[in-house]
Amino acid sequence: MRTLDIAFVTETYPPEVNGVAMTVGRLVGGLRELGHRVSVIRPRQGKTGLRRVWNAFNYSLAGLKAAYLCEDAFRQEVWLALLLIPAALLLPVPWLGRGLMIASVLLVLVVELLNSAIEAVVDRVSLENHRLAKRAKDIGSAAVLVSLLTVVVVWTCVLLGAS
Repeated sequence: MRTLDIAFVTETYPPEVNGVAMTVGRLVGGLRELGHRVSVIRPRQGKTGLRRVWNAFNYSLAGLKAAYLCEDAFRQEVWLALLLIPAALLLPVPWLGRGLMIASVLLVLVVELLNSAIEAVVDRVSLENHRLAKRAKDIGSAAVLVSLLTVVVVWTCVLLGAS
């Protein structure tokens, strides 16, 4: 058998643990066992450790700012959260109920962020009307509706159970 020189270009590689890294790692190992010369090229290795955490935190803040500035629904839900979270802290309910009330409000913000991200990606791909684009946007909107209904159910259960 002829020995081959093989190069893999990948963004992720062991010791990182994810599907791509593990698959490429096994493939490289298997080819080396067969006697081939294998090189792994990682052209863009990101920051690691605290620098990565700091960068991720800043990206998250940028995402929150973009959502607040560009998404009316997110902005309205933030204001709703600014009313409901202090109310949950002040109401005479058990701590578990209070936590559930606050978590249900925060869930709305999380789902709205995901919905806004889906809409942005769909709009980036194409602004033409397409049934799959509509489906993606409608499903994201349905997720927001379900999260809002969760707030109503949780708050109702906690408040009725508190009396």
